[in-house]
Amino acid sequence: MDLTVSLAVVAALVLGGVGLQAWWSARRSRPRQGPPPGEAHTPSGTDGRQEPSLVDGSPADRSEGEQERTDPRLDEPAAAHPHPVLPGSNRLSSLRPAARLDALIDAIVILTLESAVTGDLAVAHLPASWRAGSKPLYVEGLNAATQAWEQPVHGQTYSEFQAGVQLANRAGALNEIEYSEFVQKIEAFAQGVGAMADFPDMLEVVARARELDAFSQPLDAQLGLLLRARSVAWSLGYVQQAASRHGFIPGVLPGRMVLPGAQDGDPPVLVLSFDPQVALADDPQDAALREVQLSLDVAQTEEAAEPFPTWHRVATALAGEMDASLVDDQGRAVTLHAFDAIGKELQQLYRSLESRDLAAGSVAARRLFS
Repeated sequence: MDLTVSLAVVAALVLGGVGLQAWWSARRSRPRQGPPPGEAHTPSGTDGRQEPSLVDGSPADRSEGEQERTDPRLDEPAAAHPHPVLPGSNRLSSLRPAARLDALIDAIVILTLESAVTGDLAVAHLPASWRAGSKPLYVEGLNAATQAWEQPVHGQTYSEFQAGVQLANRAGALNEIEYSEFVQKIEAFAQGVGAMADFPDMLEVVARARELDAFSQPLDAQLGLLLRARSVAWSLGYVQQAASRHGFIPGVLPGRMVLPGAQDGDPPVLVLSFDPQVALADDPQDAALREVQLSLDVAQTEEAAEPFPTWHRVATALAGEMDASLVDDQGRAVTLHAFDAIGKELQQLYRSLESRDLAAGSVAARRLFS
């Protein structure tokens, strides 16, 4: 009888041990969890802010229903690049004033009036679309009362107009077809307000556009690296909690968190992106993430704000906190030596931009590299 009881006890202990091991294995295989659902974590200093909508510096494109435009290279998981590469479009914030025409990056045409016209008339004849192909175009009026150039609005009077089309952006140089589209739209506006338009020669404009594009392409730097889980995958909440401790706030689109710029409406300094399907999952806390991308669009933030040191510091800190490896898109480790080499390259890039009055973070640079 004693032997039977002893065997039963041993069997119970064995079964209990097997069950405990199974529970522990299952627990280790689950994604690391963040705060429980409903417990929102607001990072210090963000006051619950969210990323401003990113749209073009020009007025909203009416033909497209004033839809928000965003950068697919940053809003979707993409291969990380430890060295500068050419990214896609990136938009300026809707909280910024409309971009003023700049002879550095725009082809400008003066529209001469015989007499002042009302803002109501000007608004009625503005182009239906604020783009010529892939290039933004602008119309500004000289306010007769304030003597300031502004986008025409109702209730004001304008003594002169000027229009312009951007010579280059990340879609390439302005071409002959795009310039012709710009001319057609501005001619229609000029006729509507009774203005004489003096358009620059197409060949000269296109030549300028190609020269600007040739200068800007090698300096178009977007830095990115991957934080890849070493062992246990992460839940969405775990990633959000870790990022929020470093000042990141929710992005406009799923799968995106941003480190805001110094001023409201500034483009984000850094973008942390991950699989948007995780954010859209029925139970995102149980959906596993094994890697996230940390990106820096160099031209969008002034050098004085130290965006590169911030990118380096945040990447290193997150890697330590989340037990992650820092790798490039080929899975190669991004070492301290690699960070140092990139930093030296950026110094040359900043100086080259400044030599053309296109310092990183300036309105002109943000428009050109968009």
